Amino acid sequence: MAKKLGEDRTGGVYYQDGRLVVTVTDQAAERTVRNAGGTAKRVKRSAAELTALRNELDSLGTIDNTAWAAEARTNRVHVKIFDGAPAAGRARIEKVAAAHSDAIRVDRVRSKLSFKATDIRGGNGIYSSGMLCSAGFNAKNSSGAIYTLTAGHCVPGTGNTWYMNWNDQRIGNQNFYRNGGGTDASPWRCGDCATVRASDSGIHPVGSVRYWGGTYKDITKSRFGVGGESVDRIGVTSQDKTGIITNVKVTVTIDGKKMYGMHESNVCALHGDSGGPLLTGSTALGLLSGGTDETKCSSSSSGTYWNYFEPVQRVLNERGLHVY
Repeated sequence: MAKKLGEDRTGGVYYQDGRLVVTVTDQAAERTVRNAGGTAKRVKRSAAELTALRNELDSLGTIDNTAWAAEARTNRVHVKIFDGAPAAGRARIEKVAAAHSDAIRVDRVRSKLSFKATDIRGGNGIYSSGMLCSAGFNAKNSSGAIYTLTAGHCVPGTGNTWYMNWNDQRIGNQNFYRNGGGTDASPWRCGDCATVRASDSGIHPVGSVRYWGGTYKDITKSRFGVGGESVDRIGVTSQDKTGIITNVKVTVTIDGKKMYGMHESNVCALHGDSGGPLLTGSTALGLLSGGTDETKCSSSSSGTYWNYFEPVQRVLNERGLHVY
């Protein structure tokens, strides 16, 4: 009906109390809507007039933290100015609004606009330079900067950019890595570790681990693992697996890289799981490094598998970080 009458004789349509209301600008149009069985409402301004006002605001240029639209319900252009809008831009908007004070409504909103960021949690798939790995844990430094922990062997070096595997959202750049070494007696030097500064505006680092079964666990503390304790391991390829820590302070050599002070577990792991979290309850324990070359995990999760983990506490100690 609104299309039939045209933008000069209607001000738009909207729902009210379950009924669609057609706004009209003259008596004949009102009669036409009612004769057709519709609900009509007389208004002062047509859709064409409201569109012209909106276009005038559009011509002001790009003004951050603002939004406006023509409202059929109020028969006005509604402008929202959010926190962070520049003063010069607000002045341009207010000048136009003052010239059409009856037709433009301006509201201040005490909140800032931002794009909804992608959450990154432990267990998420991440990639860089063609290498698929898993996020371990998110950690903060004393200044509040957030870093995503993963394995150093995934992409040796620094400066490379990491992305989320499922939607290609940029995470940030790797600023530290080590692959090989570590110390057996000292808790201050990791053997297979990397930190990625999670600084992209589109990423939201969360202090939890995502289980692929659909649950999340908040990580509130960290420590070194203990032989014999039950653990969960999460990764993008094999997803949720369980096992026990079979030994600690292990010296292991993989692909010519000798690493000291590692945790050993009988939990299954596959390619792509590297860097993923080892945890018990809400406690962070380790980051997957490598192990036996299994191609699939049995239904029992743990079996004749031997996989090795960087104790996460060493990474946190060396880099001045803490889980949250």
